[in-house]
Amino acid sequence: MAKEGYTKVKRMTPAMRIIHWVNVASMVVAIITGLYIAEPYYQTLIAEPAVDKYVMAWNRWGHFIVAIIFDVTSIIVAYLYFFSRFEKPYKKILPTGKNIKEFGEVFMNLITLNRRKNFDSSHSDSFNTVYFTIFHLLLAWMLFTGLQLYVHGLESGMSSIGSWWPAMLHLVTDWTIPVSHAIVGGGPTATIMDVRIVHHMTMWLIITWVVFHIYYQVWRTIFWQEGDIAIVVGGTKFVKTDEKQ
Repeated sequence: MAKEGYTKVKRMTPAMRIIHWVNVASMVVAIITGLYIAEPYYQTLIAEPAVDKYVMAWNRWGHFIVAIIFDVTSIIVAYLYFFSRFEKPYKKILPTGKNIKEFGEVFMNLITLNRRKNFDSSHSDSFNTVYFTIFHLLLAWMLFTGLQLYVHGLESGMSSIGSWWPAMLHLVTDWTIPVSHAIVGGGPTATIMDVRIVHHMTMWLIITWVVFHIYYQVWRTIFWQEGDIAIVVGGTKFVKTDEKQ
């Protein structure tokens, strides 16, 4: 129930909330298994030595499954960015005068600890939309480099579903090798190790993104007092009536 002086505003659809929490769970699994694949740091709880050899296999399987989930949710999010009937986020990342001004005002609101608030907080602002766009770009890069690492392991050019699958993956991900090499800047020749390094680096960038995202949602909830942290649970927030445009 909205208290006097506040208006209840819908901010996230059920579909977007489901995608959010699916991504949260998938990211946790991806980080745990990814770190193990890079450097095994735990052993199976099963005491039988004979099954220890399957720990890496199960980690790789889990990592691949959550990567597929990320692929699916990324496609859905990309579609909703442009064609959602609720709101179209791409309109907020266009470099228009209105968006640039709003981005600046939200940023000033953050660094002045809410002493200045010259924007409408009842909708998704340009600052947050740009921030989430960066996340999805990092995630897309993570997926392309991850698929390149995966197809690199299919050295025979075959898979359980035929040769078309590795061929397609090479077609859409081989470009990540020279790009990764340019980012890493090591050695005269681009190698798959460049992709491994960049894939690992991107993981830490995403973790950094998540830390600030959680901090900022708590920050807005405390300073704005509009229940922003509840958006991902109930899909709504409460905006002060005299501030709602």
